[in-house]
Amino acid sequence: MSDVTDFYPSDLPDASLPNIRLDRNHGKIGVLLLNLGTPDGTGYWAMRRYLHEFLSDGRVIEEPRWKWWPILNLMILTTRPSAKGRDYEKIWNKELDEGPLKTITRSQAEQLSQRLSSLPNVIVDWGMRYANPSTESRLKWLQSQGCERILLLPLYPQYAAATTATACDSAFRTLMKMRNQPSVRVAPAYYDNAVYIEALAKSMEEHLGKIDFVPEKIIATFHGMPEKCRELGDPYHSQCEVTSRLLRERMGWEEDRWLTVYQSRFGSDPWLQPYLDETIIRLAKEGLKKVVLIAPGFSADCLETLEELEGENREYFEENGGEKFAYVPALNDSTLGLDVIEDIVRNELKGWVST
Repeated sequence: MSDVTDFYPSDLPDASLPNIRLDRNHGKIGVLLLNLGTPDGTGYWAMRRYLHEFLSDGRVIEEPRWKWWPILNLMILTTRPSAKGRDYEKIWNKELDEGPLKTITRSQAEQLSQRLSSLPNVIVDWGMRYANPSTESRLKWLQSQGCERILLLPLYPQYAAATTATACDSAFRTLMKMRNQPSVRVAPAYYDNAVYIEALAKSMEEHLGKIDFVPEKIIATFHGMPEKCRELGDPYHSQCEVTSRLLRERMGWEEDRWLTVYQSRFGSDPWLQPYLDETIIRLAKEGLKKVVLIAPGFSADCLETLEELEGENREYFEENGGEKFAYVPALNDSTLGLDVIEDIVRNELKGWVST
């Protein structure tokens, strides 16, 4: 067998080497922020398209296709788009004609880009798992800008197959179509990240300082998931509990004044408990008058916080005897929120750039 130097001789003059031309758009690094998604509008057909894409995802609804497909297409997609459209209408950004999740995620990406402006060749973008802008379109755009390495940052502090994993699935399906694939990293869940916990605590302290009452209980609420997901090995529940405990300890609150609950259950199967709605009603009926909610699992306010927490659960509490109710907004595109995102990105870019 010939030695490798027979094929790549080191002593040939430069003139004999191939004239390799590289497009000037190369060698860049992309950072892609990923979030769940929002419908393109609040009307029936826009909502139907969004719900169809979302509820057709096998990571979200883990039921056999033969069982779920008739329920989805003959029942849910017939009635639910109108009802959910009315819910979205309550929180819709009328000025930009888009959901708040899109507005906030765009701002997060723009501010992160400014914060990383000193890093050479780093391009920041954002995309959604469902609806627009799609993950596929943004990955292709980053590659077209010369990004040969891309960091994916799913904006979910706690890992769940129905959120983080499906966001990665979407990205990986795009990579499967690429002949010239970029190198890709995925940022891990940041449920116990010190900067994240500190940002939550400072945000909470600021909000508590603005309200006119001292809460009798703090309720940390996380998006729920079917109990069977936990049994199958999803780490989401344990990570939520760790986040809640770390935040309580940082705030110095006693255990009996702090509750961890789960919201947004869907369907008849048992979900992670205790349920938020049942808890808030029970507490009010037992005589609790003052409560504050915080949702540490949401990096940006959306339907599940603005409509479900600020709207539905406030009503449950007040209708059953509660008097003072407050919700601590998500970190969103605040300075504290961007501190968290920047910390994660700089850590994950190590080895690719000097951060």
